[in-house]
Amino acid sequence: MKQELKAKKVADSKAVMTEMVMPNDTNFMGNLMGGNLLRWMDIASAICAGKHCEAHVVTASVDHVSFQKSIKVGEVVSIEASVTRAFNTSIEVYIEIFAADIKGHNPRRCNHAYYTFVALDEINGKPIQVPPVIPLNEIEQQRFDGAPRRREVRLILSGRLKPEESVEIRSLFVDNLKE
Repeated sequence: MKQELKAKKVADSKAVMTEMVMPNDTNFMGNLMGGNLLRWMDIASAICAGKHCEAHVVTASVDHVSFQKSIKVGEVVSIEASVTRAFNTSIEVYIEIFAADIKGHNPRRCNHAYYTFVALDEINGKPIQVPPVIPLNEIEQQRFDGAPRRREVRLILSGRLKPEESVEIRSLFVDNLKE
């Protein structure tokens, strides 16, 4: 039997993490190494998901990550994570990465991704139901509305759903055939 959990606003679990790029975080060109950035992104998004679920979470997937702009040694990295949608036992988190100099000048968006987490019960480590999300503005609503399609793509790519079983994929083909 499903327990009814109280829905939460996106802002209730937003997480912001700040790091300074040190020499040991960089490659030979003085750029932040991608693996270090991915680690920071995973931590920030896990904090966000854990706050929303009020439980420990584990990373289930990371959507396409591209390193759009390099981040240099000495720059300050701000990582902003917010919940987009909750499913049954999983939760999607949108994460954006910004970099700027130490004075905060010339901030730029360098990266973004969607992470999916599964909430676990503390005793058995089994998946537990997660609270619903309440989007309150246009951007939150757009991310909320797009989450089912992103979820189906993730399930297809992981082999857990066949393309012909996808409601979203079928509707795309049917809509295109009608045009």
